[in-house]
Amino acid sequence: MGFIIASLWQAPAINPVNNKAQSIPVFNPFNIYGRVFLLSWWSFFVAFWSWYAFPPLLTVTIKKDLNLTQDQIANSNIVALTATVIVRLTAGAACDRFGPRWTFAAILIAGAIPTALAGTVQSASGLIALRFFVGILGGSFVPCQVWTTGFFDKNVVGTANALAAGLGNAGSGVTYFLMPAIFDSLVQHQHLTPHVAWRVAFVVPFVLIAVTALLIIIVCPDAPTGQWSSRAYDMQRQAEHRDVYVTTLGNRNQISGPRKQGRKGSKRGYSDQTVELDSTSCRNRDHETVLDEQDFLNAASWELVEKPTYHGYIEALISLPTLSLVVAYFCTFGTELAVNSFLGAYYLQNFKSLGQTGSGRWAAMYGLLNAVFRPMGGMISDLIYRSTGSLWGKKILMHSLAITMGVFMIVIGFINPHNKAIMVGLMTGLAFFEEAGNGSVFALLPHVHPTFNGIITGVAGAAGDLGGIVYLLVARYNGHDYAKVFWTVGVVNIAASLLIAWIRPVPKGQLKAP
Repeated sequence: MGFIIASLWQAPAINPVNNKAQSIPVFNPFNIYGRVFLLSWWSFFVAFWSWYAFPPLLTVTIKKDLNLTQDQIANSNIVALTATVIVRLTAGAACDRFGPRWTFAAILIAGAIPTALAGTVQSASGLIALRFFVGILGGSFVPCQVWTTGFFDKNVVGTANALAAGLGNAGSGVTYFLMPAIFDSLVQHQHLTPHVAWRVAFVVPFVLIAVTALLIIIVCPDAPTGQWSSRAYDMQRQAEHRDVYVTTLGNRNQISGPRKQGRKGSKRGYSDQTVELDSTSCRNRDHETVLDEQDFLNAASWELVEKPTYHGYIEALISLPTLSLVVAYFCTFGTELAVNSFLGAYYLQNFKSLGQTGSGRWAAMYGLLNAVFRPMGGMISDLIYRSTGSLWGKKILMHSLAITMGVFMIVIGFINPHNKAIMVGLMTGLAFFEEAGNGSVFALLPHVHPTFNGIITGVAGAAGDLGGIVYLLVARYNGHDYAKVFWTVGVVNIAASLLIAWIRPVPKGQLKAP
């Protein structure tokens, strides 16, 4: 079935097996699925805004105010990513254990505190320490992706993940517009000194983050069935309602036949605290499409979320398909983080007449394109999957985008454009392949060890930040030679992508989502 424009605001059809939406009501915050989607991307957006609020003002204003050297600026950029690696690694396990909603809210609140304290910085060491703790906000990507994966079905999960992450990543571009604009307004209209104005500017993202965290807690559920703690049991109840029995993970492909009538007086059922989903499909179960029994069994067993175990985590983490995702995101998102950190300085170096505000605005375009290009990666990936029915299509797309991204970086590095039109054109091309590449990674990820989605999301997300750290270290030891950084990183990306291209999309023997 083709795309229906009304699906952007109508209540979605619901998969009766898992209660996941089969379309994305982007413009319908009154529907629970639309509301979760809205707060998923918006929360990541404000987190990304604050996480990258320093670079737009760091090149000139903060550098002058704190008497920073270029090495100190580079060190602060690297440290800002270090905390994110740690948080993303732990956030994955936290999502599996406590659910993405509470994990999301906790990360936002923890990151809001150092954001509010930005005005207290008086030295280079203070800046580095503060940016480490602000880096906690970068971990919000993990619950963002786990939350959308939990609410949207396999036919649109790639698009949902890519769109939520793309709109959220756009915060890195918006901050290049907003932070200089807020700073300029405070200086020109409120007559604050630059010393005070840049500090006051950080109050804006702090307020937005704090309010957003409260909204997540108050107006959204953990999962489509309500409570996170009962998600696996609720899935089993769905199976019981159709008189079938789905065995545990170790026996997934075995069917024990029709389930006998349950015990009288059994108290098993949906929790009283389950959130009622305001979807037409949920209110009209009599009109649901009846699934073929085998299709239902496959879907139910694939969707059944396991209680986290140490053995299960290790088995999922050491598998080659997980490694493939980790390396791919290391390359694509690592490139994005590194480029976001020094692109404004690169524009200022090659086009000195732009000044701090002008160079920041041109650099902002790279991040803003996430709102379009990252979702395109997920949409194309889902389209290929629907057309071919093979996950190899998703995987080939992921590697093709990463390799082409590397080619663009090599071209930029060797040309080192001093013509603005050429520079903007090449950066736009790079943005498409890099950002669509991010989207394609997380379009494939929900299919790999789906019962451990949280930990796989966390590890892949942390790999992206690790890539950012490694590439920023390359920049750190090349000073102002940004062109060399570009082509060096491009070569690494191409080589890494080719090395993992042979790996299967999912582990051999894993039951594929129908």
